[in-house]
Amino acid sequence: MSCFCLSEISLFIVCPVSSLKTDTDRELSGVLQGTDESSTEEQAPEPGPNDGPGNQGRTREVKPRTSSRPFSLRDCLLKYLLFFSNLLFTVLGLVVLALGLWGLINKESFAQEKIGQISTDPMLVFVVLGLVLSTLCLSGCVGALRENCCLLQVFSATVLVLVAAQVLAAIVAYSFQGQIEGYLRSGMLAAMVRYQDDLDLRFITDEIQIGLQCCGADNYRDWEVNMYYNCSAPGVLSCGVPATCCVDPLENGTVWNSQCGVGSQQLDEFSAQSVIFLGGCLGGMSRWIEQHTGLIGSVGIVLLGVQIITLFITTRLMDNIQCSKATS
Repeated sequence: MSCFCLSEISLFIVCPVSSLKTDTDRELSGVLQGTDESSTEEQAPEPGPNDGPGNQGRTREVKPRTSSRPFSLRDCLLKYLLFFSNLLFTVLGLVVLALGLWGLINKESFAQEKIGQISTDPMLVFVVLGLVLSTLCLSGCVGALRENCCLLQVFSATVLVLVAAQVLAAIVAYSFQGQIEGYLRSGMLAAMVRYQDDLDLRFITDEIQIGLQCCGADNYRDWEVNMYYNCSAPGVLSCGVPATCCVDPLENGTVWNSQCGVGSQQLDEFSAQSVIFLGGCLGGMSRWIEQHTGLIGSVGIVLLGVQIITLFITTRLMDNIQCSKATS
């Protein structure tokens, strides 16, 4: 009897344990199957709009992205040639601009009593020239370095306008030589009137008279327009001319004689020719231009050619930039 009871108890204990183990195995297999199905669903590609029933489940081919076309060695050389040339002229323009501003500030041209005459100040030419040159070349420099088509278009358009303006100016200068001579005469006489008051005009006039060995616009008597050299003016300079009109303004080759032209306007041409230069500077300019026509033409052609080559390089660089952006 006791043996029978023990066998029943042991059977009762073993059966639930085996059934519990079977249930646990079923649950684990179900979890693993669910995990495999979820991972399979996550990895399955979503059907595209062009995927038909027969194409579902297939792996779609991804086309490789087309890379931008790199610059060739020649294009890189042109790019940095444009960059360094514009950088050089940018620095040159800033130097010219600084020189002009220094001249205006040093002469106090911005003072209230002188501001009305600033339009005729020679230093204003340096300011405008330096500002235009530095701004233009800076746009070309940055545009070439950063490959900015907008800046390069501004640069090329401005260079094209300058080339056209220079060609037009040369044609006008050749066609209206008489009128230009009249403008030069008026400018020379205006500089002679302000000779003692404007140091810049005085320097320019002295350099022209020394370089061309001339005196006045048409002749030495033109200095009568100056209030200090007029024969009716009081003082030592009356009826005289500047020392730069003298044939030999140096005494013994060492000392500058600033009074060598005193009273020269009262002398006749025969007596004055041993003391001062009789010819005017306009005639000297004409003779100088005739003697150096070839040199002037060569310099003009070289400058024009450099600008045209710069224009072609800029156009080539813009084409390469646009082509690279189109293929990217």
